[in-house]
Amino acid sequence: MRRSLLWICGLALAVETVSAQPYTLEQCRSMALEHNVKVRNSALDREIAVQVKREAMTHYFPSVSAGAMIFAANRGMAQMDMEVPVELPAPLPSMSVPFSLSLLKHGKTAGVGAVQPVFAGGQIFYGNRLARIGQRVAELQSALTEDEVLLQTETYFRQLESLEEKMKTLEASEALLDRLHREVSLAVDAGLTTRIDLLRVDLRRQEVASKRLELENGLAVSRMVLCQYVGASTVGFDIRSEHDVTPVPPTGYYVDPEEAVQRRIEYQLLDQNVEASRMKKRMTSGKRLPTVGVGAGYVYHDFLQRDHDFGMVYASVSVPITEWWGGSHATRQAELKLQQAENERQNSVELMVVEIRQTWNELQQAYKQILLADQSIEQATENLRLNEQYYAAGTVMLSDLLDAQMMLEQCRNQRTDACNEYYRSLTRYLQITGR
Repeated sequence: MRRSLLWICGLALAVETVSAQPYTLEQCRSMALEHNVKVRNSALDREIAVQVKREAMTHYFPSVSAGAMIFAANRGMAQMDMEVPVELPAPLPSMSVPFSLSLLKHGKTAGVGAVQPVFAGGQIFYGNRLARIGQRVAELQSALTEDEVLLQTETYFRQLESLEEKMKTLEASEALLDRLHREVSLAVDAGLTTRIDLLRVDLRRQEVASKRLELENGLAVSRMVLCQYVGASTVGFDIRSEHDVTPVPPTGYYVDPEEAVQRRIEYQLLDQNVEASRMKKRMTSGKRLPTVGVGAGYVYHDFLQRDHDFGMVYASVSVPITEWWGGSHATRQAELKLQQAENERQNSVELMVVEIRQTWNELQQAYKQILLADQSIEQATENLRLNEQYYAAGTVMLSDLLDAQMMLEQCRNQRTDACNEYYRSLTRYLQITGR
């Protein structure tokens, strides 16, 4: 029993250790593609488009219908009163006898028929083309959704990563303030300084403690948001950063905007939209054309207390005369919608070029912000070192030392934010350039 209890405890500890294993960005991205609701609904949209395409294919096959009917009336549906002449032997005169005829008081009938469309003005053909376009659009939309989910996953990941980096910076500030508090306390006890300096340190420590509380709450919320988005449990969830301390320059990622537009999913969607408008225009024109079909059927009926059945083949031609009256206007509408789709594509391409250039500028700006932050950290670190020396020598005020410490903390947080923005902009740039 004791061994079993120890084994269960060991297993629980092992499970907790595994669950506490930090997740990398790539692992979170993979989990999001597997569990995110948007991705799963996108997969369902693809399946719906496949079913629509298969349904459109059935229009090439014969249309088969069957029916049956049985009836009973209170009187015959065909009634007739007549007089039947009766020839009598001579020398008797001829005479007529009244006679009532009642038919179709009850009966039954059944039949089955199949009609094969031969020509439908191209509506079946273009309808299938339109269904294939719908399937392709669903696939492109699914890829676009995956890109959006990946970008949002990285945004949440970087946000959590940024807060953890700020927590490390805050912990360094806490360590410095704790050391400074001990030194000032000793100086106050020795009569070398007043309690005002100690109060200043305490106020700064309380300020840092308030920031810690905000960061802890932010970390908890960010962790929950990321877990919900990727479908992970919040128990033991943590992340592991793998990016470089100093990001590489973005020059190696540059792509010509005019070329990049051709590879974008949005551009392919615009092409499919134009093609779909073209198919709809042709289907509209096809509604004005005759439809031709051939068919065969089998009919059985029993109306006169006698079974009777027969088969037949036939051909049908339907001319949509009323479509000729308004068909030209409908065709013109379809032409205008096609022109709208082409105009929309041209306008969207121009906007995408602008978006690519703007994102590139944001990426360069984010990288320059990192370089500026590195310089600021270097200067703030040196400033803090000098203020510590001068404070120890008694040549500067305690407030100057605290200001130097606060400045270094701000510079480190600015660099953390700049790195977060850089990696977010880089991911976005790679996506919109089709890489």
